[in-house]
Amino acid sequence: MKFYPGYKAFDLFDDLFNDNYASKAPANLLKTDITEKNGYYELNMEVPGIHKEDIQLELKDGYLKVTATRNSNNEEKDDQGRIVRQERFSGSCSRSFYVGDNVKQQDIKASFENGELKITVPTQAKKEEEETKYIPIL
Repeated sequence: MKFYPGYKAFDLFDDLFNDNYASKAPANLLKTDITEKNGYYELNMEVPGIHKEDIQLELKDGYLKVTATRNSNNEEKDDQGRIVRQERFSGSCSRSFYVGDNVKQQDIKASFENGELKITVPTQAKKEEEETKYIPIL
């Protein structure tokens, strides 16, 4: 399709068979900024168009997995109730971050506001204070 260099529809078709096309697509999903503040990592993640109920956080084997799911069904009818247009979309995306094997679920905090998910994870797991034990002398 290189015979039509100015025609954009053919460029898209050619990109489908390019190995780089698949690697570029996920780059725009769940964009994340990670900063370190006061003993915590703060993850600020953009999730536009997703509701709080459609986001799931999972901690397993030291990995924090964030999954966002979106389902929509748009149906337009005319005055007589006949369907003029009907579109459906269903999709999900996820990201995983290694947070360490010592981090516990109760140490991770998350909030969601205006399409932005904020997650705080401690940089080091809290050390449990060891109880002082005396050794008896015999």
